[in-house]
Amino acid sequence: MTTPRGTRRRFLFATTALMGLASTAGARTIEGLPWTSNEVYPPAEARPGPWLFFTADEGAAIEAIVDRLIPQDDLGPGGKEAGCAVFIDRQLAGPYGRAEGVYMQGPFPPNPLPTQGFQSPLTPAQAYRKGLTGLAAHAARNFGGRKIPQLSAEELDRLLTSLEKREANSPEFNGSEIFDLIFNNTMEGFFADPIYGGNRDMVAWKLIGFPGTRYDYRDVLAKPGMPYGIPPVSLLGRSEWRRPGGRG
Repeated sequence: MTTPRGTRRRFLFATTALMGLASTAGARTIEGLPWTSNEVYPPAEARPGPWLFFTADEGAAIEAIVDRLIPQDDLGPGGKEAGCAVFIDRQLAGPYGRAEGVYMQGPFPPNPLPTQGFQSPLTPAQAYRKGLTGLAAHAARNFGGRKIPQLSAEELDRLLTSLEKREANSPEFNGSEIFDLIFNNTMEGFFADPIYGGNRDMVAWKLIGFPGTRYDYRDVLAKPGMPYGIPPVSLLGRSEWRRPGGRG
């Protein structure tokens, strides 16, 4: 772990997307188009509320951790207020948590390279449940029987640093694995579209000047070198556009 301010800077990153190509063997006649004009399939909005995956203790621990990974400062709110814990919970309760569409057959290298990503026979949901149980026991052993939310900021930083540096790994508890999962998912939640539960009020996009899902950038592209001062837009639109009691 670095200092809180340095840690926030580490979250200012660019994301990439993978695209696949589908091919067919041989030509065939298609009766009509495979899509309907003007039809859209928006993701369901993840709203704050009761945990869908985490237990109460797990949710409190994750909230405490994301608030140390992204602490509140003069640049903006911390990870908890930004909705990172809600984002992780909703992802674990859905296809990501079940590893749907992910190749789950071995072999799984014991010490994967950073480029290999998460390597485990467990789904993300299973890895979180096992990892958070081990993390709670590890914290209790090393901090006088207390739970993670009961630790001071300095104590929690010390705990997270030991996990990040692989100093807490043992045959019974893989501290680095659960740290990497939480760290990566916190990054995703902080910068994802707010419709998924994190990046509340587009705080991360405002921080880095990302325009969001605006449909037309031609006026901006025509003015290279000029600062971009238009507020960002999410898949939910903007709060001032939304009708009371509706989604917009």
